[in-house]
Amino acid sequence: MGNRVREGSGETRPTTGLAREDLGTPGARRVDVGSGAAQRDGEIETAPPPVRDPLPTRVSGLPPLPEEYGEVLRAGLPAITGPGLTPEARAAIDDHVRLLLAWNVAVNLSGIRAPEKIAREHVLDSLTALPLLRRAGVTEFLDLGSGSGYPGLPLAVALPAERALLVESIGKKARFLEAAVAALGVADRVGVAATRAESLAADPRHRGRWQAAVSRAVADLTELAELALPLLATGGLLVAWKRRPLDDELSRAEGAVWCLGGRVAACEAVTVPGLEDHVLVVVEKVAPTPPEFPRDPAARRRRPLWSGEWRC
Repeated sequence: MGNRVREGSGETRPTTGLAREDLGTPGARRVDVGSGAAQRDGEIETAPPPVRDPLPTRVSGLPPLPEEYGEVLRAGLPAITGPGLTPEARAAIDDHVRLLLAWNVAVNLSGIRAPEKIAREHVLDSLTALPLLRRAGVTEFLDLGSGSGYPGLPLAVALPAERALLVESIGKKARFLEAAVAALGVADRVGVAATRAESLAADPRHRGRWQAAVSRAVADLTELAELALPLLATGGLLVAWKRRPLDDELSRAEGAVWCLGGRVAACEAVTVPGLEDHVLVVVEKVAPTPPEFPRDPAARRRRPLWSGEWRC
């Protein structure tokens, strides 16, 4: 999945990209001979690699969240969930944030670092799709380009989902997701796929099998539909987080979505304070997706579906 998307294309968080990365530990550093470095038998000594504390895999012992975080959630949740979340769901969502904050000190998982901003721009933004998914009776979904677990993990615990798959091909982020799923105790129903959407779509266990796909800031709607619709069963839904203005992106995507067996079914406004410019675009799959989709990233760049070269 994908190419980076230019700003203004409707994304609601910084694009992470989906090329595989490794955490890596910086290797030995060559010491300059002229700096007075010691030598042994004619060889230059190298500095040992830096020692880093192990990244936490349990929530116990992590610092509590500040009051500002809770205040933001209390102000925003009524616009989404009415009476609120169950205590179990709220605890899991908070623990996910605590773990993210701990990892983010050493590993760049999210550019949003202040707990109160995480509350609004990650947690509340993710949960805006909760009423929509509940109305549609969704119990199983994929999160494409899950990043640090948003929107997939909060939605999985809040629904609660019977089955969810967090799809993330960047190595360090997939490792965090695996740690978070285990720490929250939801590994029996939430999985992590450290791969690309194209690979899943080539797998008969996933192609055409899912009720819904959700995705925040992975690609514009045309490309996202090409990645997601092959994975959905007929009647399934793609929910894409976007920002206004959106008219040009929707216009470009309309014909492409039809080629892929879908239709733009709705654009739902978000009413959470601070997120009023956000929109949830819902694409319904109404027919099977042709087998040649999704194409590889290079082919999508050469011949984007909105270019007018395609005839359905």
